Amino acid sequence: MAVTDEAILKIKDMILTGELAPGGRLPPEQQLSERLGISRSSLREAVKALEVIRVLDVRRGDGTYVTSLEPQLLLEAMSFVVDLHDDSSVLELFAVRRILEPAAAGMAAAVTTDALVDSLRAELDQVHPSMDVGGLVEHDLRFHRAISEAAGNAYLASLIDGLSGPTVRARIWRGLTQENAVERTLIEHRTIVDALARNDAELARALMTVHISGIEQWLREAL
Repeated sequence: MAVTDEAILKIKDMILTGELAPGGRLPPEQQLSERLGISRSSLREAVKALEVIRVLDVRRGDGTYVTSLEPQLLLEAMSFVVDLHDDSSVLELFAVRRILEPAAAGMAAAVTTDALVDSLRAELDQVHPSMDVGGLVEHDLRFHRAISEAAGNAYLASLIDGLSGPTVRARIWRGLTQENAVERTLIEHRTIVDALARNDAELARALMTVHISGIEQWLREAL
């Protein structure tokens, strides 16, 4: 994950946990960058991104504040996704994921070990309905990476991992706006793991296709 994306998730986590409340002021730049373990330039990029989607309000000569986070204010941020991907490039990325990840799931199912199934189920056990969006996205990245690596093809795993980074913002937005996003993701991930445990390559491929297609369809409608 890019340093800027990591900073965005950490700031969001501070807001979601209540450490930063609506209307609250962020710590000074130097203090916050040291706390997050990133450079001040990376922090500035993260702040700019969150300012665009109306999460932060930068007041020149005063400081940076969390906005009111009112729904109508945050809904204006849909233009952020459109501005970033006005050429539908993110949809094209998901289309490629829809081709590659089912193939990886099928390959992984053919060679699935008890250790892989146990590790994936342990990962799923960490997910709970009250999990914040940042935690959900991190889980999603780990889950898909584990399956692609289990397929046993380093080039395929690298391609899939490379496609994950550019779609992080879309996954965050889905987590924030789609009802029951955590429960939906957890159910779909569990069915995929069950197929892997049975070494059912065809079912694993089909379930992964449905999983990726669901995100792609949501994004298509959002755009």
